[in-house]
Amino acid sequence: MTFNRNLILGAVAAVMAGSVAFAASHGENPAVKARKAHMQLYAHNLGILGGMAKGTAEFNADAAQAAANNLASLSTLNQMSYWAADTSSMDLENTRTLPALWDNIPDAMAKGQALAEAASAMQAAAGSLEGVQASIGAVGGACGACHKAYRQPDS
Repeated sequence: MTFNRNLILGAVAAVMAGSVAFAASHGENPAVKARKAHMQLYAHNLGILGGMAKGTAEFNADAAQAAANNLASLSTLNQMSYWAADTSSMDLENTRTLPALWDNIPDAMAKGQALAEAASAMQAAAGSLEGVQASIGAVGGACGACHKAYRQPDS
């Protein structure tokens, strides 16, 4: 009975390990997938605010506040697991993150802190169209500073 149980457990473990290896070789890296999703959430909320700031969308104080709250929350999430070693554009095909990020973690973290501060200011100002217009540039600038330094340009 013990032999059969160990044989079955060993077979199950082998199948599971093979499935994980197959998935990893045929799918997107989980860290890259997570950071892309995080960036898409930034873009979605910035799009809402940007449309209002430019006048291409009607200003709605509740929607603006919700989007600003989301940005502030996103900017304070612990993202360390997204930035796993060997997940740069030199290591994987499905990412634009430059290897330079891992060479200068303190600078990348400072850029993340600048985004958190700008998002917090946006959150405080989102109750009015003027507040959104006055604060959106700093948020976009913080995003752009990191992208300029650590994201591969569009091909």
